[in-house]
Amino acid sequence: MAGILAWFWNERFWLPHNVTWADLQSTEEAAFPQAEDLYLAFPLAFCIFMIRLLFERFIAKPCALGLKVQANGPQKAQPNAILEKVFTAITKHPDQKRLEGLSKQLDWDVRSIQRWFRQRRNQEKPSTLTKFCESMWRFAFYLYIFTYGVRFLKKTPWLWNTRQCWNGYPYQPLMPDLHYYYIVELSFYWSLMFSQFIDIKRKDFGIMFTHHIVTVTLITFSYVTNLTRVGTLTLCLHDAADVVLEAAKMANYCKCQKLSDLLFLTFAIVFIVSRLGIYPLWILNTTLFELYEALGNFPALWVFNVLLVILQILHCFWSYLIIKAAYKAISKGKVAKDDRSDIESSSDEEETVPRSKTLHSTITTNGTGGANGTNGYLTGGTCSEEH
Repeated sequence: MAGILAWFWNERFWLPHNVTWADLQSTEEAAFPQAEDLYLAFPLAFCIFMIRLLFERFIAKPCALGLKVQANGPQKAQPNAILEKVFTAITKHPDQKRLEGLSKQLDWDVRSIQRWFRQRRNQEKPSTLTKFCESMWRFAFYLYIFTYGVRFLKKTPWLWNTRQCWNGYPYQPLMPDLHYYYIVELSFYWSLMFSQFIDIKRKDFGIMFTHHIVTVTLITFSYVTNLTRVGTLTLCLHDAADVVLEAAKMANYCKCQKLSDLLFLTFAIVFIVSRLGIYPLWILNTTLFELYEALGNFPALWVFNVLLVILQILHCFWSYLIIKAAYKAISKGKVAKDDRSDIESSSDEEETVPRSKTLHSTITTNGTGGANGTNGYLTGGTCSEEH
């Protein structure tokens, strides 16, 4: 095991020329990031998850009820042992042949059986109250961590001049505020990584899971190699849009249509400006060019940049979906939807009626390099929903 770890953490791969792991060891004069610090993220991720449960139950839920958010779930299908067995053991979407067979067996018409399956699928969808509580938790966390990041970064020289990210490397002491910022962000993304399996199921599950892996990887390796300055910029940049997104989703669940539309359009502007404008011109510029000029070429540089470019590709994909939804909204005179991730995977596509043109924001941006990638993503337009 020791040999494998020594091979994996080969300093000629992870560090620039003439820099060794010994240069990054903490001394009495200055502290530097240490790999063992990252173990703190696991118990802290568990604590964040427990705080979330308490927050949703004792803060978000009373707020939701006070705002008259609908607490009841979809209408339940009437009990039927035969259809329930087909639903649980065979298929949730029976084809025409199976529908006709069940119709003869039960002496029901095909349309009634279709309605039963539609209602049974809808039973598995979370209630609006559940979705509101989840969004309120994310809103509270993103607001807190984004505010903290802004207050921290406005005092740093690298916010105003990205070349300062590499000035004096590797002898850049680890400030307590930076250490806290990094560990909390990493812990939150670890909690998202695991809670994604029990949270509201979304169509972009695979994309978001990939995004979380990229984010955790970037945070981890940038911390260990002390490339934390650019990491803090990336984290803060990605948190900005998430605050507005979760606010838009809460407004939608409260049926505040005009506020929801306004917040969605604000979110779209913030997301596109930050992810397609500031991110490539600010973050990618300094990691692709200024880092190379300051520290030279080394293998890990390309690993970091490939991961950052993958995030940019995701940004482009999500921005396309947002623009598509915004175009439909403008053409119809109303905001339609951001379908990035709030469309639950249990949504139906058959025998549907037009969905009301309300914002059902769904990007979870959740970001990179330490940033939360937009936690998620659009299909745009007027979609269909089972009733």
